[in-house]
Amino acid sequence: MIEIVLAENELDILVDKVYKLLPDGGIVLLRGNLGSGKTTLVKSFAEVLHIDKNIVFSPTFSIMNRYGDDFFHYDVYNNGVNGLIENGLFENFQENGYHFVEWGDEKLENLLNEYGFSYIIISIDTENAEKNRRLYKVLNA
Repeated sequence: MIEIVLAENELDILVDKVYKLLPDGGIVLLRGNLGSGKTTLVKSFAEVLHIDKNIVFSPTFSIMNRYGDDFFHYDVYNNGVNGLIENGLFENFQENGYHFVEWGDEKLENLLNEYGFSYIIISIDTENAEKNRRLYKVLNA
């Protein structure tokens, strides 16, 4: 597990570590309270892949946004895993690329495990970090 405390302007440090864990793509489950910075982290990762971070926004209502050929951004807050399944989006995990899932919970983990997908979890903690900084925990599951 990686644990690191960073300010928003230091996210490139975390993005670099995650990119090294997933050089060819993969699934990343993002966990944290509302406003903890899940979408901000996705924007920072998009920049590494030369995607304009200004076009990246939380897919709260659309459930999934796709940027380019191989960058997928999901939000299962409103509809949970069932929303992914009912909208035929769970199958996207078979596609090569980066899949970032905001609010990826244990139910999604169980489903990913059942179908043999590997993934990493990034939890963002605003409570136990210094002012204007976040504690990021990266678990390679």
